Amino acid sequence: MASITLQDVSVDFPVFTSRSRGLLNTLFRYARREQHRVEASGLGGIKVHALRGIHLQLKDGDRVGLIGNNGAGKTTLLRVLSGVYEPTLGYVEAHGRVASLTDIMLGMDMDASGYDNILLRGIVMGLTRRQAVELIPEIETFTELGEYLQLPVSAYSQGMLLRLAFAISTAITPDILLMDEMIGAGDAQFVGKARARINELVGGVAILVLASHNEAILREFCDTGVLLREGRILHQGPIEECLALHHAPAVVT
Repeated sequence: MASITLQDVSVDFPVFTSRSRGLLNTLFRYARREQHRVEASGLGGIKVHALRGIHLQLKDGDRVGLIGNNGAGKTTLLRVLSGVYEPTLGYVEAHGRVASLTDIMLGMDMDASGYDNILLRGIVMGLTRRQAVELIPEIETFTELGEYLQLPVSAYSQGMLLRLAFAISTAITPDILLMDEMIGAGDAQFVGKARARINELVGGVAILVLASHNEAILREFCDTGVLLREGRILHQGPIEECLALHHAPAVVT
């Protein structure tokens, strides 16, 4: 059975700078209520508290939407769940194959060919070389890149590169799927194809965690919400409940 448990997870980002705490806050125009997320860490450094004291338990069947304003910690939390970020404090325990659509370029080599990148990206995703090779025919068909797959991806347009990265990232159905917004991969003609593939993928996973500002998408794919504010979980519950709290006026303390 797939599961992810986060116990008292915090993530801090050190920013080494000669600027003082007050000057950094001024430069980046932090709201007064958010200034406690930035503090001096010694030796002229600054420490930004991205996540604080996160407790979260996900199990088979969960469809979770991450809700919050920009800077609330949604993407950071997704990257902790995917293993890209190590917690500063606390621990993460995951069971099952995890796939993240937050960093679909991860493992891509711009100097290598499309075919080589299928193998490289497949290995980054945890496949054996043989398993990655077996993905090639399906990815060839899906991307419609033809002979371009023999060329270095540095010669691709941005749309072509997104097609390839998206096709590789969604070529296998994981146990746990992490997404940051819905992906519109490549040109307009490809978006419908990509959306159909995502719908199929979402239907086959045990756990879905989706961060989005689009409430219609959150309602479509998620039944549970996690409302984040200033790097903390403010509320977890039914998606409609979390959306209502998100729109409620903040209480100034």
